[in-house]
Amino acid sequence: MQQCRTYQGHVLLLAVFCLSGVSTAHAYRPFDGTDADVAELGEFELELGPAQVLHEDGRNFLITPTVLNLGILPRTELVVDLMGSMPFRPQPAGIGVRGEARYAIRDTDVFLKFLLRKGGLQEETGLSVAFEGGALIPEIYGEKGYGASGNLIVSQQWGWFVAHLNNTLELARATGDPVWANSFINEFRISESFRPVTELLWERNLKEKVDVFSGLVGFIWTVAEGFDVDLAGVVATSQGEQAFEGRLGITWAVAVYEPQEVSPEGEEKNADEHTGEGINSDEESDSASASAKSAKQHARR
Repeated sequence: MQQCRTYQGHVLLLAVFCLSGVSTAHAYRPFDGTDADVAELGEFELELGPAQVLHEDGRNFLITPTVLNLGILPRTELVVDLMGSMPFRPQPAGIGVRGEARYAIRDTDVFLKFLLRKGGLQEETGLSVAFEGGALIPEIYGEKGYGASGNLIVSQQWGWFVAHLNNTLELARATGDPVWANSFINEFRISESFRPVTELLWERNLKEKVDVFSGLVGFIWTVAEGFDVDLAGVVATSQGEQAFEGRLGITWAVAVYEPQEVSPEGEEKNADEHTGEGINSDEESDSASASAKSAKQHARR
């Protein structure tokens, strides 16, 4: 599921974007894109990369991308993205230079995801279509200012093969630069518990005319109902610079509350009770009116 779960900035792309001036966030593990589905009403889903290492400009960072999803309404999901970043050796303070923070929270955003059309992913026919959008919010010890993102997602399933296409327009945090991205995800559901996956991504900063290309190969393993483990390798390039990343993460889904369901028999019973209550209420109202009239007559005497 995820976000625009968010398709913008896993660790590898963060490294490349730091070189190119582009920034992104997270989504459906282990991908940078997401699928046209949402958490069920009352369901909470955690997508976590518990320990990933980023090597950038000769330095190493511990990265912990996290996505929180909650089904808040029918066909509607709340998505919160963030990514912890901790340098192995923080740069010390110098004359007129502030020292580097030991820990930073980056790629922060809050999205709403709407399922616009039920399709193959929802065990119906045709395309599944969703829209995910919201605000990029200021990072902690990172970029300041706000941005915005909108992503139209289309998914289709043909038996054991599933494809997801993401079409994203983003206004970068702080600078407001427009960024356009396309992500194409393939899932090969060869068994109930194991499926190889691939992803191709292209992203372009429309103002600076900077392109990012990346490819992902990996798999998702369903360990138990509501619990998946993913493993993937990624290679990306931007302006002649290359980056590589290994991704390992988990996705855990659990129902935090059960939506109330009323059966047709229950609705009829409630209607009958409501009618009875209405009759009693009318009788009580008539009695109250008679008492009030009697009191007024007694007062006039």
